[in-house]
This record gives sequence, C-alpha cells and structure tokens, in this order.
Amino acid sequence: MTSKKTGYLLGAVAGAGVMAAAVAGAGMQLPSAHAQLPNGGLIKASTAPIFAPPPGAPMSFADIFDRVSPAVVSINVTSRVDTNALRQIPGLPFVLPGPRGGTPGGEDGEDGDQGGRTERGQPRLPTQQSSGSGFFISADGYIVTNNHVVENAESIKVVLKDETELDAEVVGRDEATDLAVIKIKGGRGGPFPFVNFENAGKPRVGDWVITVGNPFGLGGTATAGIVSAYGRDIGETFVDYIQIDAPINRGNSGGPTFDVYGRVIGVNTAIFSPSGGSVGIGFAIPSEVAETVTKQLISGGKIERGYIGATIQNFTTEMAEAQGMENQKGAIVADISAGGPSARAGVQVGDVVVAVNGVSVKSSSDLTRQVARVRAGENLRLDVIRDGKRRTVDVRSGVRPSERELAANDNSGAGPGGRAVPGAPPSARAPVLGMSLSPLDEPARNRLNLPAEVRGALVDNVDQSSDAGTKGLRRGDVITLVNGRAVAAPAEFAAVVDAAKKAGRASVLVGVYRNGRTAFLPIKVSG
Repeated sequence: MTSKKTGYLLGAVAGAGVMAAAVAGAGMQLPSAHAQLPNGGLIKASTAPIFAPPPGAPMSFADIFDRVSPAVVSINVTSRVDTNALRQIPGLPFVLPGPRGGTPGGEDGEDGDQGGRTERGQPRLPTQQSSGSGFFISADGYIVTNNHVVENAESIKVVLKDETELDAEVVGRDEATDLAVIKIKGGRGGPFPFVNFENAGKPRVGDWVITVGNPFGLGGTATAGIVSAYGRDIGETFVDYIQIDAPINRGNSGGPTFDVYGRVIGVNTAIFSPSGGSVGIGFAIPSEVAETVTKQLISGGKIERGYIGATIQNFTTEMAEAQGMENQKGAIVADISAGGPSARAGVQVGDVVVAVNGVSVKSSSDLTRQVARVRAGENLRLDVIRDGKRRTVDVRSGVRPSERELAANDNSGAGPGGRAVPGAPPSARAPVLGMSLSPLDEPARNRLNLPAEVRGALVDNVDQSSDAGTKGLRRGDVITLVNGRAVAAPAEFAAVVDAAKKAGRASVLVGVYRNGRTAFLPIKVSG
C-alpha cells in the first residue's frame, strides 16, 4: 500500500513543478499562437462537439455504470499456499522462503504470513491474499464469481461500492466451468442491489459492452469495448467463451460484462496476454452457462454430470481419410476405464462415436458435453463406427469425477511424445512407414513392463525424418491398431499399410500404446 501512495505522491509533486513553471512564465511575452487570415481576421474555432462517437455508440456509459455498479463487488480472499506453488530446489528437502520471509501474494500483491505450526506441532502453510470481482444476483446476498478466485479460501471479504466490508462464505464451486457462488454471511447489510443475466437478446459481434470489476485491487473500475467473437475454444471442455476487447486485467476475474442495457451477458474469466496485462483479448463465460450452473450451485452446492468412462480424441479429417470415411466427424475412443460404464457396455478402443441419442457428434468436446447433460443412471445410445460398420451401443451413464481427479489420471501416463524406453535390440526387418518393428514377445513385454492384455507390434527404431518420427513415435511404443484392425505382428501392420497404398489413401490411422494409454495418430503412407 505504501508503494502505491508514494507513486501518487510523486506524481502530485511532479505536477506542482509543472504548475510553478507555468506561473513563472506568466510575466513573459510570447508570440501569438493563433493563425491569421490575409485581411488580419482570426479563424474561428469550430463549434462542433469535441467528442463525437461513431454511429450507434452511446455518448457515454455513465448512466449504465451508475445503474449497475452498486451490484458489483470486490472479493478479497485469504487462503493457504498450495504446496505445489512453493519454491523448492530439486534434491533439497526444504522450501525456500519468499521475499522478506513471506510467500508470493495474490492479485493485490500483498504478502502472506509465515504460517507457524498447527495444534499438533506440524508446520502450517503460510497464507496468501488474492483479490477478484463478483456481482450480486439476488437481494439476499448471493454473489457470482470465478472458482479460481475463491478456491481454497480460508476467509472471504466482500467490499461493496460504498466500501462496506462484509464476510462471505462459499455456497458451491464448479471447477469444470470455473464458476462459483458465495453468499454474505447472515444476510447482514441487505437487501442488496443485484443484476440479471440476459440469455435471449444477446449482443451481436461488434456491439458495445461494458465491464466492471476490481483490477489490481483498485475497486469498481469500468472499461468498455465490443463483442469480438462468440464460441471461442480456449481449452475448456464445457465453455465456449465470448471474446471481448474491453480491457480486462488481473483482479477482473469473476466480474460481469454488461450489454448497453445493463444486463449481464458474461462473467469475465481469462485474458490472452504475452505480457500479463490487457492486450484487448478477453474471455467471458456466456450468461446462459453461468445462469444454469449458478442456479444448480445455489440449489444443491455441486454439479453432477454424466460420464461414460472413456478417453477420447477428436476424429480429425486426416484420420477420417485414413479410414476411407471422408467428411466424417466424431470422437475416437483411445482408452476405456476398467469397470466403467463403457467397459460394461462393450465399447471398444478404436470405436468412432458419431452420435449420442440421435444427435451428431462433431468433436471430442462435443461428445463430452452431450454425455455431461445426462444424469447418472440414464441410458445413452451411442452410434459408433467399428470395422467400417455403423452399430449402436447402449451405455448407462455414471457420475463424472471432479476435474482434479480426471487431471490426476491424465497425468499418470504419457501419450506418444513421452520419454523413450531404452534397451530394445535393433531390428533387421525392413522399415514400414519409417519404423522398424518386431513381435511383442515375452522378453520384450517383461523389459517394458507391459500388461498381459496388450497385443501388437513393438517399435524398435524410428526414422526421425519420417512422418512417424515427426509425430512422436519412438522405440518402445507398441502399435496395437491400424485403420480399426487389431495388430498382432509386424506383418499384419505392413499388410494394412500396403492395402491403404493400393486404395490410394494418403495415410493410415495408427493406435499407439505407451505408459498405460493408447493414442491415435494418422501416419502418412509415403513416410
């Protein structure tokens, strides 16, 4: 806080110097700065308004801000430092302290405490302070914000526009959409001004929007811009974001984006920035997603989504061409959870899911979202393509694990491109698509610690200039499938490749097993 005040103070002093210079020049005679006509008359200044907004733009956003800003709050959070975020030198058993013995602060840049010890004498993790934004959606104190703003919070302070500070508690969080609902404790200070979500008349691309939030802990700050795009995919499974160019900075997370009528059209969540500051590319969760999720959080405290227990990939254009299914969209099953819904229903690795309950599947994200809409225990009718034929598989949906649990499972193994497994002997066989292959015999299985159920052709060597090498295949990988057919020996793989060449196909779709997982890659037959 001291550094901020000092910065403002220095600015004031600098301004005083400029004023003194202006006063000192008051007694000096300077040449006239106005232009003259040939006859000596002055050119009159234009009487047009100094500010002329472009057609369709409001003259000012002040009325909108005055109407909606009382519903927007600053959220200050105290939480314990995540052990994964602590600085530690590999090989040393202790954690290095941050500057002045503290730990890095949150969005407002303040340091945390030293932690001390618990009642049992164990070291207590130090605290950190962070700040974000939120907005009231009801008069009784429910507030919408981002999950990452209040995750792991030990205490939450909500600061209103009039600087009143109130305690709040978490009602529910949803990691999958990065949304959370908190509520003022005991309803103190209410009734509160609130705003509404707008789902029917959303702005078009190019329409004006205004954001209000708490950037860098400064409190209620308004910025304006336009809707840049809809349906942006920034790697989140359940959200297609609105892109806006209104400046969003650290601390704006969880704040609202309004249309020119003061209705909430989105929840500010992320920015694209090479520098950490706003470059005019911000992303907001659409209001229809935010409203649906927050209502469920208020009513039940958590979100349950359907789950089929399968790891999937996008079925790309190149994959479709490799299997002679041009223009076919969908998701290909790369792995199946043992004992999960898909395993019980008979779904197989290599199946291409093209529809769910009669609705076409466009991508792996689309499949995940369609499955997620179904409640646990309900039946899902999957249309799949297997061995070139379309068939139907009925799957009874389970409950989707938390995103943290799914991420832990994803990190337990690596797909193609991970670390090579040494020790395989060189092969004298003729390379196929730049790969030297050998049978997966028992010595190789034991050396690579492969499960008994894994069958395929073992990759002994890869030409790094080939398409297979470029896409990350390497020694120790096991090719289990090619163009939907199981591979038990190198000769079977070579036969399918030869057939693809004769059919004039540009590539083959290869299933590669590594570190407990299967991934599918299209490999060019010319490689």
